[in-house]
Amino acid sequence: MKIGLLFGSFNPIHIGHLAVANYMAEFTDLQQIWLVVSPHNPLKEKKSLADEKKRLMQVKKVIGKSRKVKVSDVEFLLPQPSYTINTLEVLNKKYPQHKFVLIMGLDNLVSFHKWKDYKKILKMMELYVYPRKVPLNKGGNRVLLNHPNITFFNAPLMNISSTFIREQMKKGKDVRYLIP
Repeated sequence: MKIGLLFGSFNPIHIGHLAVANYMAEFTDLQQIWLVVSPHNPLKEKKSLADEKKRLMQVKKVIGKSRKVKVSDVEFLLPQPSYTINTLEVLNKKYPQHKFVLIMGLDNLVSFHKWKDYKKILKMMELYVYPRKVPLNKGGNRVLLNHPNITFFNAPLMNISSTFIREQMKKGKDVRYLIP
């Protein structure tokens, strides 16, 4: 089975995450999408994150019994902070029958060169990239735009983030239609 991995803190999960997961499940060659909840992303301060178990439960509740979108807690079993390369190695060892694809937004691709062992990730798997509103020359990573293991998809552009939602909630704004 070809499975797309969409990593995130999901702090909180929002309609942008769900739209990307749905698009990748329905309009690509991926048979399932796994939302990999990260207890602690090394590029984020742990204290800025909501409780990891609550975030995991929230994602599980939102996804429910979907056939095509699943939730993975694999990073809860690994040392923190969670490095994608370590998680990918564990998943490949645990599920050798599956082919995994890393799903990321263009915003992550432009900073991909900062990830631990990013060249190794590029050698071991494909990346499916969805649009985000970021300048392509940010981070000087334009060379990846033509990499043979990277495929770009014209998924709906969702100019929404968990950071934006948290900021608006602090201001007392109504965000009920942005989060499930």
